[in-house]
Amino acid sequence: MFNATFLWLIAGVILCLMELLFPTAFVEFMMGIAAFIVALISLILPHSGLQIALWMIFSTLLVLLSRRIFTPKRKSATIEGKTEGETLTEIPAGETGRILYEGNSWRGKCSEESLAIAPKQKVYIVGREGNTLIVLPKSLLEGE
Repeated sequence: MFNATFLWLIAGVILCLMELLFPTAFVEFMMGIAAFIVALISLILPHSGLQIALWMIFSTLLVLLSRRIFTPKRKSATIEGKTEGETLTEIPAGETGRILYEGNSWRGKCSEESLAIAPKQKVYIVGREGNTLIVLPKSLLEGE
């Protein structure tokens, strides 16, 4: 009564409609698109086990691809309030060290990759990437 192509088309429609009812960040929608692709392939390859394997592969690839495309790029967080700190350890060029900022020790990295900062130096906090503060030495900005 129902052939495989028709069943894949029905599955694709149901999955795409489910995304409208239960938003899952395009997971169900991408699984529905994968079902439509398998419906086309089922016209050539009638083996149901292969169709299911292809559907799982296409679903996974489409979900991962959609995450890469639709997920916004992380930007450096801005630092509010006090923007000065002090190095606790040396920050070697292109590497991280420790910064004292608002009474807490943070991982710090110089925004100039080729510049090293000695310990006990005043620094300006110019950005943040996760738990790492991006800094510039105060002497560089003030021309000391």
